[in-house]
Amino acid sequence: MGTASDATPDTDDRGEEIDLDALRARYARERERRIRPDGAAQYRSAAGEFGYYAKDPYTPRTEREPLTDTVEVLVVGGGFGGLVTGARLRQAGVESIRMTDEAGDFGGTWYWNRYPGIHCDIESYSYMPLLEEVGYVPRWRYAPGEEIRRHAVAIADTFDLYRDAVFHTRVTALDWDDQACEWVVGTDRGDRMRARFVITSSGTLTQPKLPGIPGIETFGGHTFHTSRWDYGYTGGDQEGGLTGLADKRVAVVGTGATGVQVIPHLGRDAKHLYVFQRTPSSVDVRDNRPTDPEWAASLKPGWQRERMENFLAIVSGERVGTDMVQDGWTSTARLQRKMISGALDTSVSPEERERIDELVDARKMNQIRARVDEVVDDPATAELLKPWYRYMCKRPCFSDHYLQTFNRPNVTLVDTADHGGITRMTEDAIVVGDTEYPVDCVVFATGFDVGVSGVMSGALPVRGRGGRDLLGSWSRGPRTLHGFYSDGFPNLFQLGAVQNANSVNFTHILVEQAEHIAAVVARGRKDGVPVIEPSAEAVEEWGRTVRETAHDNSAFQAQCTPGYYNREGAGVHGGFSYSPGPVAFHRLLRDWREDRMHEVLGAKP
Repeated sequence: MGTASDATPDTDDRGEEIDLDALRARYARERERRIRPDGAAQYRSAAGEFGYYAKDPYTPRTEREPLTDTVEVLVVGGGFGGLVTGARLRQAGVESIRMTDEAGDFGGTWYWNRYPGIHCDIESYSYMPLLEEVGYVPRWRYAPGEEIRRHAVAIADTFDLYRDAVFHTRVTALDWDDQACEWVVGTDRGDRMRARFVITSSGTLTQPKLPGIPGIETFGGHTFHTSRWDYGYTGGDQEGGLTGLADKRVAVVGTGATGVQVIPHLGRDAKHLYVFQRTPSSVDVRDNRPTDPEWAASLKPGWQRERMENFLAIVSGERVGTDMVQDGWTSTARLQRKMISGALDTSVSPEERERIDELVDARKMNQIRARVDEVVDDPATAELLKPWYRYMCKRPCFSDHYLQTFNRPNVTLVDTADHGGITRMTEDAIVVGDTEYPVDCVVFATGFDVGVSGVMSGALPVRGRGGRDLLGSWSRGPRTLHGFYSDGFPNLFQLGAVQNANSVNFTHILVEQAEHIAAVVARGRKDGVPVIEPSAEAVEEWGRTVRETAHDNSAFQAQCTPGYYNREGAGVHGGFSYSPGPVAFHRLLRDWREDRMHEVLGAKP
């Protein structure tokens, strides 16, 4: 990996001079076009009168009697975080494990999202966990969603996690019983289960959100959210073939990571497709391809962990000798550290480092904008598809088909930036400004309530020792040790992104978290201690560590166009994650397990 002191030209790939002042001014103008005074309030959750957008269209709900039994470990969430946790606990000898999920089966986000074109955007060999344990090598470099969902099911089968699992079940309350040293678990199915340990991995991309468009409830055509795709209406499957749209005028709202994947299929199969865009995504080359069988046959034991750690090190700014992945993520590793913490080059001053970073960013974004001109035939449409912001202002996208879709005569791009988004909906049309677009079907590719798990939102109230409320104890900010557990809430663990480290391959983060939690639980069981709980002093010490090492990227985010990264322009301050980065954090956890694990073991007063 190079350093900031490496020669960084003031020209782009075409040899044209980069004028940073002009670029900053253009970015600022584009940001102002898209800022809305209501910020994140412009969206509404798929709940209440819009709750049908969150219903499960894939698995029929089966009625059952309420459960009142006791298990040793209860895991909330059947996505990859919960699955890896369950797998590692099973390997540690835990027999009594109950998995719960609101979905009808395992898979998490890959259970819900089954829209046409869905693939992972992190290389599947690093993204799909426990490949060696299950004995599987993905068929594609960037695997399709159904392959990933089936792998989640395979993990559950391999580690016998279906045994006590309950689906279509939402945990609604966790109450600690001091006398029994157990959690009492309430659900929306009337359950009053008990568990010695509770582990929450309820995810941050589970609750679909909708745009708060005036008149949305009056539209008389067909609508659905991409995470609840209606193949009964569209026909086809994840590979496409949406024959039900052949005579339909279709609108898709949203051009983020989901829109970029689904729009090529809608454009190919619909009679006419209207794409409603507020902010264009940056779309680089994907270059997906089938897995080379000779390469797969050559893999040695330990290959996946080596590959995952190599990828994580590169995107975290660590020095490595070889880039094993060599894709769009590893080639832009320097730019990602504006949003995702990692090692910073200290060989030059902060001011010079920022100038060089900005030049590298400009070169990349100029390259992405030039690709739009190369691919899209109509100059006016191409101009609307160009992203005018810094590289990590929005999650980067990759596609070999998205931009090409706008060369189809049946595809119309509708830019809504100057109107604050879609103006309104009528019984049969979407309106932007004074222009009506009559449509038969509206597909909402508008994402999720990001970062809002049940515990963090209050939808899953947690009451610990003496009835102490978890969110109340966090009224001045999160209080955890390493992000996993809190004083006053024994035998409760949570996976997520609070007060630990993050990365673009969040599955790798979940793997490390699951292995850590499983190791702590296994040690507690071995030592025969009644509870696992950090001291208030340890929690305070970790909070100080997070605050003192925090990298505040609010100035960078203040320059970005609105999106979920910066809470729709409101900004996000540092302080909730371990800024030295995931490689350093995982090293810290390994050392802590070796030398200090005893600190959380034993009865508390």
